[in-house]
Amino acid sequence: MLRMARIMLTAMPFTGHVTPMLAVAEQLGTRGHDVRFYTGRAFGDAIAAVGARAVPWTEAPDFDEHDMAATFPRLVGKKGLAQLLVNVEDCMINTAPGQVADLTAEWSREPWDVIAGDELSVGTALFAEKAGCPWATVAVLPPYMPSRFGPPSGVGLVPGTNPLTKARDAALRVIAARLLGRPLQKPLARARDAAGLPPSRRDFNTTVMSQQLVTASGSPALDFARPDRPAHLHFVGLVARSPGDGFAPPQWWSDLESRTVVCVTQGTQNIDPSDLIRPTLEALAGEDVIVVATTGIRGHDTLPFPVPHNARVAGFIPYAQLLPRVQVMITNGGWGGTLAALAHDIPLVIGGGDLDKPEIAARVAWAGAGVNLRTGTPSAERIAAGYRRVAGDPSYRDGAARVGAELRSLGGAPRAAELVAALA
Repeated sequence: MLRMARIMLTAMPFTGHVTPMLAVAEQLGTRGHDVRFYTGRAFGDAIAAVGARAVPWTEAPDFDEHDMAATFPRLVGKKGLAQLLVNVEDCMINTAPGQVADLTAEWSREPWDVIAGDELSVGTALFAEKAGCPWATVAVLPPYMPSRFGPPSGVGLVPGTNPLTKARDAALRVIAARLLGRPLQKPLARARDAAGLPPSRRDFNTTVMSQQLVTASGSPALDFARPDRPAHLHFVGLVARSPGDGFAPPQWWSDLESRTVVCVTQGTQNIDPSDLIRPTLEALAGEDVIVVATTGIRGHDTLPFPVPHNARVAGFIPYAQLLPRVQVMITNGGWGGTLAALAHDIPLVIGGGDLDKPEIAARVAWAGAGVNLRTGTPSAERIAAGYRRVAGDPSYRDGAARVGAELRSLGGAPRAAELVAALA
């Protein structure tokens, strides 16, 4: 039987990162462990609700995930690769020295036995190296780890199947290392120096991924079944909290009874509803379906444009209540929502435009569980075609069911908590 451990969890202050980590915190607490959680102040109430102690960003510059440009002005007007690189440098790397300072102060006040952070918490990785304490990565995104198989993670391509495309993959692995790795080396070096650490040749991905333990949301089927994953990587499926009892359904909830329901979500970042929600409502206005659109912000239950008669709008609805009623999800490809849908055997239409979204769309399509629209701003016609393809071809639901069964078999948040606690 494991002894009670003192555990520090960390996550970058994004809803999509904090939410799965809250599930791990809750599971650790039910096992009797003492849990603290270091992240942005906006999540203090949610942390208290799972029985953990909140440790807020203080020296690290806290920010609003819905208005990141207010804290990181270089993001204004950035899209695609430029947005990715600025986001990683300014938000993840440049805040790391402040994160190290915060964690060092808390460690001096009350040490812990193990620290576990998401894979974008650079400060957690640097602190663990500096303090020498056991460290786990809880990957809340697809694991971006080096591989000799397939294209580099993040480019949104499926693995080659013939000599020509396999050669393409090998060349892209070299190119990606130069395009994505080299621009981040100097910012990483500056962050290490500011944190009081010696120089290192490690790149971003090898910096943030623990060599002791990586628990990864998702499954091998959504990782292109890569054969060379390290032994310390453990897929744990969908990392989510158990459904609560406090759901207050919207007034239109009964409209979903005995109907074909399509959910469209823009996620919780880059949430301009004109990108995906508006064209989806236009595409499905003439279909015999109810379209549930979620805006991504609690309390924002309206859209800035008229909606058709078959649409219902909410800021947020717990997936545990909504997804059992849904037949198809149309999504921007956020990892948490994608996994939640697949865990309910729901096939997907994905309009993934930036950051990790094209990669997630490619993985889902490779697994046969959905259609990749290959753009984050699809036309209504393109969405309509994608929906009819998924809704009309049972192979997509079969593919989603295969992935869903694998996700459900991997243990979820309880397994992640078990692994983290064992490291202590």
